[in-house]
Amino acid sequence: MPSAIASPAPPTPATPKPPLLVRDFSQLFLALERSTGTRAKKQLLQDYFRDRPDADAAWALYFLSGRRPKRLLPPSLLRPWVAEEAELPLWLLEEAYHHVGDLAETTALLLPSPSGTDVPTEPGPLSHFVPSRLLSLEGLPAEEQRESLRSTWALLRPEERLVFHKLLTGGFRVGVQQKTVQNALAELYRLNPAIVAHRMMGDWQPTPEFFAALRDPAAPDGESEPSRPYPFCLAHPLESAPPEVLDDFSLWQVEPKWDGIRAQLIRRSGLAFLWSRGEENVGPAFPEILEASALLPDGTVLDGEILVWQEGRTRPEPFASLQTRLGRKKVGKQLRNQRPVRFLAYDLLETNGQDLRGEGTGTRRVRLESLWQSLPENPTLQLSPLRPASTREQARHWVDTARERREEGLLLKHRDAPYHPGRPRGAWWKWKVDPLRIDAVLLYAQAGHGRRSGLFTDYTFAVRHGDQLLPVAKAYSGLDDAEIRELDRWIKGHTLETFGPVRSVPPEKVFEIAFDSLRPSSRHKAGLALRFPRIARWRHDKTPEEINTLTDLQSLLPE
Repeated sequence: MPSAIASPAPPTPATPKPPLLVRDFSQLFLALERSTGTRAKKQLLQDYFRDRPDADAAWALYFLSGRRPKRLLPPSLLRPWVAEEAELPLWLLEEAYHHVGDLAETTALLLPSPSGTDVPTEPGPLSHFVPSRLLSLEGLPAEEQRESLRSTWALLRPEERLVFHKLLTGGFRVGVQQKTVQNALAELYRLNPAIVAHRMMGDWQPTPEFFAALRDPAAPDGESEPSRPYPFCLAHPLESAPPEVLDDFSLWQVEPKWDGIRAQLIRRSGLAFLWSRGEENVGPAFPEILEASALLPDGTVLDGEILVWQEGRTRPEPFASLQTRLGRKKVGKQLRNQRPVRFLAYDLLETNGQDLRGEGTGTRRVRLESLWQSLPENPTLQLSPLRPASTREQARHWVDTARERREEGLLLKHRDAPYHPGRPRGAWWKWKVDPLRIDAVLLYAQAGHGRRSGLFTDYTFAVRHGDQLLPVAKAYSGLDDAEIRELDRWIKGHTLETFGPVRSVPPEKVFEIAFDSLRPSSRHKAGLALRFPRIARWRHDKTPEEINTLTDLQSLLPE
């Protein structure tokens, strides 16, 4: 739903704007949230960045590209401090939060204005405000944090407090895709969008020097920063492809779609780096891959997949095994032995410092295979195989048997396609294995957040276990707007009990739940965890007596 805070008009590009966080960046945030068209969002971004000082533009881009500081203040402290400042009982703030669905917006609205509708003091440039008012809170004792917050609140209007609180609590997300931001900057500064996308990859810092180099057509593109990965090329789902895609398999390179972590392995200037698709440096979690990269020639960048794979096995371990290695800054010998990983390379993006992305997929594959023939055998660095398929029926066989090999399906890559950033339509298609499905009954519902606040959109589903109904999955996607509103009215009219924001309902509504896989789990009462559960359809044709049982679910467990 739209923000309850009144949104001021977006800034106009008529005259150069002063470098203000609160006036301009907050206005940009709210205007992007209101806007629905890509062209309009692009115009808003260009109006904001035009004539913007590099120091402020760097911080704005940092936040708009999805980066944000870690949570600097837990909600458990923010809520009571705001309630006391607003002279409200905490329970009333909690009720308002459950109704609004957004903590930053709730607290911003409830705080009293220091001087009616306006504020007497300018909060200053973004490049000054973020370090002095936001990042400076880290590590302070609670009372000092509180005093700092009170002095900051006195500078801000409600819409500015909204942005401040989102940054403060780690919940800042803006309604614009990174590709739109990149295209807007590329057009504004007359650059190739691919160059902007490449310069925004990796672990860059929001400094004026960085932004000046980003917008400079003459700046070197990557040579000075050996750690910088390339923007990833992504696939579209095959069901959205035109039927003729599968008419001629000679046009396509067919590969297994692995169920691991997509990553780029970089070897430059005698150093090694490992970047995930989410632009996270995951090298510390997989040190053996960095060690094995010493076999690669300097100036090499590989695209591939990280998997847990036991020596002598013919298939990888489930994704859950890989999760035990994620997020670690140090991995001990015992974990390395228990969960050994492989990097399966399936694309060569750079060799001897030469960018190969402009070459076709088939040409890059030939180069990759040639490179592999020159390398010594290593269990950690492996070449991802191709799947021979000259007909649709042969490809369908690989998809139908994918689960037996712990694969997700197939990737079809056009042999002539360059390695473009983003999702270039027609270059790569992903043909995923059909999801597993069960029928389950709705047991609990919780109101959504943000645009879905006020509607019950987060659901808990159960299967039958003897005489009991046992919760097995939570899902919040799969219904259209009309179905959400119909179900919301039913939930509100049939609530049995309320547990804070959660309501229990009679076990009457049956839904088909799709999921990618399941595994044993001691953390869940049912003893199972479903991966990516989502609502496939509302089963108006089924009764609660016809839902699946826990035994049915257990029979789907892989060997």
